[in-house]
Amino acid sequence: MELNLRVVLFWVVALHCGSVNGSILYRVQEEQPPNTLIGSLAADQGLPDSGHLYKLEVGDPYLRVDGKTGDIFTTEIPIDRETLRDCRSLAKGKPCYLEFEVSVTDLIQNQSPRLIEGRIEVQDINDNTPQFPSSVLTISVPENTIMGALFSIPLATDRDSERNGVADYALTAGPDAATLFGLQVADDRGGKLPQLIVLGNLDRELKDSYDLTIKAVDGGNPQRYSSALLRVVVTDANDNSPKFEKSSYDAELSENSPVGHSVLQVKANDSDMGPNGEIEYTIHQAVDPVPKLLRIDRSTGIIYVKGPLDREEISSLSFYVVARDKGPQPKSSKTFVTIEVTDQNDNAPAVEIRGIGLVTHSEGVANISEDMPVGTAVALVQVSDKDEGENAVVTCVVAGDVPFQLRPASDSPTDNRRKYFLQTTTPLDFERVREYRVEIVAVDSGNPALSSTNSLKVQVTDVNDNSPIFSPTLFEVDFAEENQPGERVLDVTATDADSGTNAQLLYNIVADSTIRGLFEIDPNSGEVRARSPLDREHKERYEFWITAADKGSPSHKGTATVVVKVLDRNDNEPKFMLSGYSFSVLENMPPLSPVGMVTVQDMDKGENARVHLSVEPDGGKFVVQNGTGTILSSISFDREKESSYTFRLKAVDGGEPPKSSYVGVTINVLDENDNDPVITKPSNSSFRRLSPLASPDSHVEVVEAEDLDSGPNAELVFNIAGGNPYQLFRISPTTGEITLAKEMTRKHGGLHRLVVRVSDRGKPPRHATALVHIYVNETISNVSLVEALVGHSLYTPLDRDIAGDPDSGFAAHRSNILFGSLAGVAGVVMLILVVVFIRHRLQRETKSGYQAGKKETKDLYAPKQAPKNAKGKRGRKGKPQKSPKALGENEEVGIQKSLKFNLDGVSDSPRIHLPLTYSPGSPDIGRHYRSNSPLPSIQLQAQSPSASQKHQAVQDLPAANTFVGTGGDDNSTSSDQYSDYSYKTSQPKYNNKQ
Repeated sequence: MELNLRVVLFWVVALHCGSVNGSILYRVQEEQPPNTLIGSLAADQGLPDSGHLYKLEVGDPYLRVDGKTGDIFTTEIPIDRETLRDCRSLAKGKPCYLEFEVSVTDLIQNQSPRLIEGRIEVQDINDNTPQFPSSVLTISVPENTIMGALFSIPLATDRDSERNGVADYALTAGPDAATLFGLQVADDRGGKLPQLIVLGNLDRELKDSYDLTIKAVDGGNPQRYSSALLRVVVTDANDNSPKFEKSSYDAELSENSPVGHSVLQVKANDSDMGPNGEIEYTIHQAVDPVPKLLRIDRSTGIIYVKGPLDREEISSLSFYVVARDKGPQPKSSKTFVTIEVTDQNDNAPAVEIRGIGLVTHSEGVANISEDMPVGTAVALVQVSDKDEGENAVVTCVVAGDVPFQLRPASDSPTDNRRKYFLQTTTPLDFERVREYRVEIVAVDSGNPALSSTNSLKVQVTDVNDNSPIFSPTLFEVDFAEENQPGERVLDVTATDADSGTNAQLLYNIVADSTIRGLFEIDPNSGEVRARSPLDREHKERYEFWITAADKGSPSHKGTATVVVKVLDRNDNEPKFMLSGYSFSVLENMPPLSPVGMVTVQDMDKGENARVHLSVEPDGGKFVVQNGTGTILSSISFDREKESSYTFRLKAVDGGEPPKSSYVGVTINVLDENDNDPVITKPSNSSFRRLSPLASPDSHVEVVEAEDLDSGPNAELVFNIAGGNPYQLFRISPTTGEITLAKEMTRKHGGLHRLVVRVSDRGKPPRHATALVHIYVNETISNVSLVEALVGHSLYTPLDRDIAGDPDSGFAAHRSNILFGSLAGVAGVVMLILVVVFIRHRLQRETKSGYQAGKKETKDLYAPKQAPKNAKGKRGRKGKPQKSPKALGENEEVGIQKSLKFNLDGVSDSPRIHLPLTYSPGSPDIGRHYRSNSPLPSIQLQAQSPSASQKHQAVQDLPAANTFVGTGGDDNSTSSDQYSDYSYKTSQPKYNNKQ
């Protein structure tokens, strides 16, 4: 994209590229921005754009050349046509040129450079505005001037070229002057000549002056213009104007003419008499350098030399001379004068010597290698003469016996400037001649001839054909760590067989940035120093290269290997891998068991890294093994006595002086699952009344338990293990809350016994079992009946469901009516019969056990005799005792009564456990709690009905789940006789009469 843009700019800016007399010509407009492409030498000259070096020799600072392609560009300094030295004094219409020279060197064939000369025609742009000599211009017009008379108006000047110069004038007048004055613009030698035309009669007594506006416009696009005030002063009558004998004068003037030398005389005549006929001459509106070089005698019109003339600076002078009479209202006329400055042989030839191509010069000295081929150009010699003609024809030669000659460098030399290559004629030998003084003489063809000389010192440089050599090529050194910055490590040296700069060596470290950040080398002496402290623990061996490079061109290098072995110092203390250690161990581990392991490291080496471990404070409970870091216990842990131990370990290395460090250690004693869950609520002998109208999700009871263990061993899970054949109840596995699962029907009335198992999450898990009694009925009309049912439940095997009685509600209602009728009709006699009947049925049921679904009435059970202090007991008068009062729905019934069952044959002999034989499918609850519960078991003899029937009795349940009192729960009750019977160590013998 950039190349295409350059090509477009080239065709826009370089309007024409041609060849003039064998040289290249480009055209470009002035004031172009930087990096504007002017031309491409490679393309124009048919040269390749690779393998050649293009170098600008002449044209700086306005031009630059791309070294590879030869493209010529503008620079940051714009080309201003009006300020170029060779264009400031150009006559109008002549082109302005900027010369350039470019040397082309073939880098592949190593040939002498080729010189390309060219010119750039700087084309004018309209960047200057026409300017009048003054902002107010004054013209005197006599009052008797006839209509149509012309008066010259001072000219406006424009620094631009003829095309962009002043192109026209315009006059603007007020109403009073518009009818009196007009403007006429005439062509005069390629320029515009403004003249004021008198259009009417003037009367000085009526008005003596008029102010007009004169406007000068150039020919550029867009146009530029400026204006000035033109003041016309009406003067008294003066009949005749002076008239020159010639309309123009031409003369030649030799340069270097002395001051005061007359050049020519202009002459004008005036027909008037007196002052009106006396004439005065002046140089009119002359621009520099005319006023500095010439003057005119105001009376005679003779033009004299005022200042030194140099044709090489200005070759032609052009200006106007005005003749004006001395009348009161003077009249004037003007003529054009041209003076050509002729040449004299006043300039000796100039010999300029400068570098060419790859050969550069410094203070008149050129360096060339001895291995350069014959014909190699050492310098570009330019011979010029500012004179012209024969005076500028110059002959140039090399003086003396030196192996150099001049060869024309330009194919189209001009008469006053020639270019030559100063090139070798024979091979150079540094060992034979190291320096030459080359003198160049130039002589022109003037008469007398002038000459000049210039010289160049050529120094033959040695070829750098030897490389530096290290001896030995491998340097090994031991260096201790923790050094001071800048401390010397070793010295390396190398030698070079060359001489001069080719033998001057510079040392350098060749390695990555890490090595260079640690080591440095003195480039002159080869001393290797450590820039920063070394750390053996970070790296104990460094290997890098050192080079020795000579100062030849091209430079040669030699290399050597340096190995630095870092020696250890005890600069590191032992470090534990962790800032603190925490270990967990199981309790009851035997002594000298490993409880943990620590890791300690010392970054040092040898004895400095040998670490000894010890326990602080040494209480005798723990020891540590050196070498493995294993911590052993000297005791057996008991979490219940002490759950954690804290101490420190000290690590000491074997350095001198030794270094040490500490770390804290915590031993946490973990719990084992050695405790069963303990059920705290409800007790096995309590019950909860539930209305048959209760809705699903109703709260029934909450089983509460605790576990002395911790963690998962103490996380409890609740589930119903038995006694729920109708799936009436469900229990939350996490909270132990029992809720109603679905609506109840009539068959669900009566007593329900739920077997709830509470298990922990230990491995293996431990569990406890609770009995939850739920009595489904609207009210509790006979507490003794319910207590009896609960009591029998405790003796009923757990694999037998107790899940209510379909007719229990109806039987209870019938019993209540029966008791009322008997009390009112039969009195005491009927009451005795009922009691006898109930006792008879109770004895039968005791032998057969409670069976789920069997119809029972409260008549089967005789209420227990109340204590002596009971409020329901009658006095000694023998009045009949009142029937038990029914409890309300929310009234708690306490069964803390001293009911005692008659267990024949119970003695104080040593207690025995319940039989180990259980019916198939029954949970092995008794076996578990018999082996794990610390509480005493129930004592039974062989004559016990439960023992004889080999049923699992509720006494196998731990007494810990017996809960007496429910904290205000008005729907639950408990029976102390069963609670006491289940956990007392020794039971009193039962009364056979009870």
